[in-house]
Amino acid sequence: MKAKKAAAKPSVTSEPKDDKKKVKKRGETFSLYIYRVLKQVHPDIGISKKSMNIMNSFINDIFEKVCVESSKLVRYGNKRTLSSREVQTSVRLILPGELAKHAVSEGTKAVTKFTS
Repeated sequence: MKAKKAAAKPSVTSEPKDDKKKVKKRGETFSLYIYRVLKQVHPDIGISKKSMNIMNSFINDIFEKVCVESSKLVRYGNKRTLSSREVQTSVRLILPGELAKHAVSEGTKAVTKFTS
């Protein structure tokens, strides 16, 4: 008599068998832009990873404050559109003195360059 071969049964495990590595999702940061501005201002100076993280957090915080203030101004004005006027006003309200003036002039320059 011939012996029958048993069919190979796949082993059932609780874990799915994935040979692929998990792909880490890339976070959006301002690191590249911080670095570019640093090199414009001080070409011979570098920045550490910790310092870059601190600067990135700082920019995210300021961005959030400007967004919140701008949206409040839009609501106070009973409008539906956030324009550069609201952003400019919110920058003037949030940033102190000379820093606000420089930020407004740079923003105006960027908007002018974009529209032309």
